[in-house]
Amino acid sequence: MVTGPDWSHEIQVILDAIREGLLAVDRKGRITLFNRAAEQIIGVPARDALGCRVDQVVPNTRLHIVLKTGRPEIDQRQEVGNTTILTSRLPVRDRDGTLIGVVAVFRDITEIIKLAEQITSLKETQMLLQEIINSTQDAISVVDENGIGILINDAYTNLIGLTAEEVVDKPATVDIAEGESVHMRVLRTRRAYKSVSMKAGPHRKEVLVDAAPIIVNGVLKGSVAVVHDVSQIHRLSGELEGARRLIRRLEAKYIFEDIIGTSREIREAVEKSRQVAATPATVILRGESGTGKELFAHAIHQASRRQGQFVRVNCAAIPETLLESELFGYVEGAFTGAKRGGRRGYFEEASRGTLFLDEITEITSGVQAKLLRVLQEREIVRVGDNAPVPVDVRVVTATNADLEKLVASGRFRDDLYYRLNVVPINIPPLRRRKTDIPLLVEFILRKLNTEFGRNVANVSGEAMEALMRYHWPGNVRELENVLGRAMISMHFGETIVEFEHLPPLGLSTGSPVPGDSIRGYCFNYNRETYSELRDRWEREVLAATLEHTGGNRTRAAEMLQISLRSLYNKLKKHGLS
Repeated sequence: MVTGPDWSHEIQVILDAIREGLLAVDRKGRITLFNRAAEQIIGVPARDALGCRVDQVVPNTRLHIVLKTGRPEIDQRQEVGNTTILTSRLPVRDRDGTLIGVVAVFRDITEIIKLAEQITSLKETQMLLQEIINSTQDAISVVDENGIGILINDAYTNLIGLTAEEVVDKPATVDIAEGESVHMRVLRTRRAYKSVSMKAGPHRKEVLVDAAPIIVNGVLKGSVAVVHDVSQIHRLSGELEGARRLIRRLEAKYIFEDIIGTSREIREAVEKSRQVAATPATVILRGESGTGKELFAHAIHQASRRQGQFVRVNCAAIPETLLESELFGYVEGAFTGAKRGGRRGYFEEASRGTLFLDEITEITSGVQAKLLRVLQEREIVRVGDNAPVPVDVRVVTATNADLEKLVASGRFRDDLYYRLNVVPINIPPLRRRKTDIPLLVEFILRKLNTEFGRNVANVSGEAMEALMRYHWPGNVRELENVLGRAMISMHFGETIVEFEHLPPLGLSTGSPVPGDSIRGYCFNYNRETYSELRDRWEREVLAATLEHTGGNRTRAAEMLQISLRSLYNKLKKHGLS
């Protein structure tokens, strides 16, 4: 029973069929009506509720208050145990208007509240997602499965020039100026596409588009695209190339303390370099290949007051046709293939810094004349231009050639010679400072241990004696090469370089190795054409010569009786550079 004895059976059935809970009390606050929905929501059987005071069944009820005030309370939220209900409390009066009871109509809104919270959370997530997309610098466009725009971000508007009103709820083709819609291609094929070139927006912006399908539970829901500004890509590529060029030329990284040796010859060279470093004087470093001329150039720059960068140029490694434009720069249209807008040369890049010109004797007479003008007037003229550009550059040069002999033969300008030879610093060859070899060996082994992941501590007495007897035509560079080859031939776990680990050094005497024959070179015929045979022969001769000289290219050029520039070109041709 859900009603008192005064209610008919038919009314009971109707009340029990209602989904809302119904609860009625008389004027004494005793429950007279309690339908089936009330049982389920309140959690109390009707038989236990009927006839009881309502505050005993529903502790936080307000029906007794309505009995006192006679005022209805509509759509009030109430907690009943773990259930949240929405209830309306209505006073019941007889024909004379006398208050005879109160009825409450209520429903369980717990699930509705959870659903509302989920909707609120989804809206917050959507707003967060929108803000995240707007905060990214990539232009983003999203369409649904029918190709209708549903979302773009601020970066897209800035790049393409269309507003959200012009794109959202519009076909995916609305922003296409030239080319096929990548969104439609993705929806058609269900595949992702990368770097599709097209023009978009009212300004026909050149862009690259990456797009991918949006698939949820195996169902295609749309397409998302990231749009890249091609002009920005070109700019970034230019910046990357500039960075690569800067890395190739290096920032000065060595100081005088990195120059190893205590012999009188090396100490004199270091002391003279320290003295000249504080002045703006032009310096020429003279010495054989492999003696460390570049190391001295770095140290001079580091010890100077120059605030600009250190720029290194190997004059022999740059083709003659390009050397002038590389050094002094060029203007747009100066020659075929000139970069739009022109380009600064090494002199301008080294502004307020140091320009190190290695192999200075390899520059042509025309470049010699322009270099002389820079040293005299402190200004350069770009290729294809007439306007001078002032430069503040400290020039350090290096050579292993006999400059005086070149001047006498007319191959090097005498006026440039006098400009460059203001402060000559002669770096001694290793054979003239053999007392430094133990210190150099210790330093080089530490360096090679780091590079090779080894733990070689020292060289044996016999091996050191052999190193001390050798003439070292390749100087310190050859010493490093020899120790590197020795370390490679050692077994892991060995910590001492023995005599047998050393490569052949021609150790029969303490004098220079007689002759310059390339030991170990042989030639085999493998059914090649004459041209192929010639190329293979040249490559093998070059490789064998470099191995013989320990990588000393100047020595190799002398042995082969070709110019250093010609050697560089041949090495580049055969992939040996």
